Amino acid sequence: MRRLARAWRHPYLRWPKRVAVTLLLVLLLPTLAAGIALRVNYAGDLAPGTQTRNRDAIWLGHAWVDGRKGDADVKALAARLRSTGIRDLYVHAGPLEHDGTLPVTAYPSAGWLIAAVHRQLDGVRVQAWLGDELASEGPVGLRLERDATRAAVVRSTRQILAAGFDGVHFDLEPLHSGNRDYLSLLDDLHRVTKARGVPLSVAAHQIDPLPAANSVRGALTGHPKWWSQSYFGQVARRVDQIAVMSYDTAMPLESLYGGYVAQQTSLALEVTPKSTDLLMGLPFFHEDDMSHHGSAETVAAAVRGTRLGLSRTDRRREHFGVALYVDFAATESDWTAYREGWVR
Repeated sequence: MRRLARAWRHPYLRWPKRVAVTLLLVLLLPTLAAGIALRVNYAGDLAPGTQTRNRDAIWLGHAWVDGRKGDADVKALAARLRSTGIRDLYVHAGPLEHDGTLPVTAYPSAGWLIAAVHRQLDGVRVQAWLGDELASEGPVGLRLERDATRAAVVRSTRQILAAGFDGVHFDLEPLHSGNRDYLSLLDDLHRVTKARGVPLSVAAHQIDPLPAANSVRGALTGHPKWWSQSYFGQVARRVDQIAVMSYDTAMPLESLYGGYVAQQTSLALEVTPKSTDLLMGLPFFHEDDMSHHGSAETVAAAVRGTRLGLSRTDRRREHFGVALYVDFAATESDWTAYREGWVR
């Protein structure tokens, strides 16, 4: 042991030690600083009036359109939603095929559901939630760069609206920041929805929280996570409603997650047109893995973070709300935290 200690003090071994310590500091100090900033961001007062504007939404699973749900289920859902600010239901009616087409067999009970919801919940819109895996990080998936594929997605949108849906909500992942083909698709889709007088809605990636963080992550992992704030704004200007998927953040503590949501809310508010509905996602699900820690990503933290961001950035914004993901994984405590923290 003494020999090892003497060897470590040898002049020829001092520089590797110094390099190792320097590298450790380079890695730890920015992480520590970011953590402190997020914790500070979670502190502060909530501005009066930063509650629901009755523009909230919820993602609903495929069981609502494939025959597994019935009238009793709609009545129970309506009873729960009447005391909330939820106006939009994103009902999973896909997924799209990789060529952009949508089988009619994917949503056999859509007509029944739409009629039942309209009877039970006046003013609530039933939007078709469509999506697919993009071939942006592998050989399999939908390819937005193909003109034929984008044209098929537009036809699928006309098809789903003809089935009676009150709008269409797209969730395409993983969608890298700066993708011009996606913007082109949104332009084409918006012409269709605008002509029918229904909303075009999208689920959005989180915004890059630090300069170049997305580029560094992409280079290290091959999986870029965030959109630039500029790209988020470009998407927001092309749609009627944009819902930030503000969960799966890998934050280890509730205070850090809440501070992160507050930051995301502010970043999104800064570039979203006032005429576009901006919704912040609430984690109505419970998992524990590398990207999601259930003890940290709570509904209460997300609601407080959302209200803090709104308080600091644009507390009078009317076209604003939260989106609940997802109905089939929600617990009573999730619903209570949403009602007590946001609906009031």
